[in-house]
Amino acid sequence: MARLNEDAQWIILMGFLISFSFFFLALIINQSTIVGQTTAESVIEFPKNDIRDISSVIERSINLPDPAIVKSDIRILSLKRKNAIVEYSIIPANPPVDVHNYANIHYNNGVTEYNENWTSL
Repeated sequence: MARLNEDAQWIILMGFLISFSFFFLALIINQSTIVGQTTAESVIEFPKNDIRDISSVIERSINLPDPAIVKSDIRILSLKRKNAIVEYSIIPANPPVDVHNYANIHYNNGVTEYNENWTSL
């Protein structure tokens, strides 16, 4: 830069400054896009319909004579079709004392882990 005059040095310096600022802004925009994308994906990947389906099947299976068969079927089907581990336990009601059935459901598909406790009549 020794042979350039003052105006040319100023133009080259401003060009470096502008290109560095464009690079810095592009880096910031890229990072904000990644954060927004992963946040949106986590909301989209939440398997609420799968959990609702499993909960409704469990609720209907409470009054069956042999709920152990349904429990093994739910475990096998959820693992094979949805790649999810489903565990649940049902505490049946004692009619003279208590009229409510209690259930604990655990759902884990590797991305989402969900635990639910509910009471039914």
